[in-house]
Amino acid sequence: MRYLTAGESHGKKLTTIIEGVPARMPLVKENINESLLRRQKGHGRGKRMQIEKDLVEITSGIRHGYTLARQLL
Repeated sequence: MRYLTAGESHGKKLTTIIEGVPARMPLVKENINESLLRRQKGHGRGKRMQIEKDLVEITSGIRHGYTLARQLL
């Protein structure tokens, strides 16, 4: 798999594109948000992890909780 990111780590939004994810893989944003919350409660270098609230928003590639098939051109 390969991923690309765009945006600023402490900005309004960080966008990630993930390539090579298999089709029909279960992927539910609530599960990802639970992991982000555990990370936020962990140990960091400062108070920033407690200030920022990270939530995932999946904008494409998912239907009914499963990843979609990759289009080959």
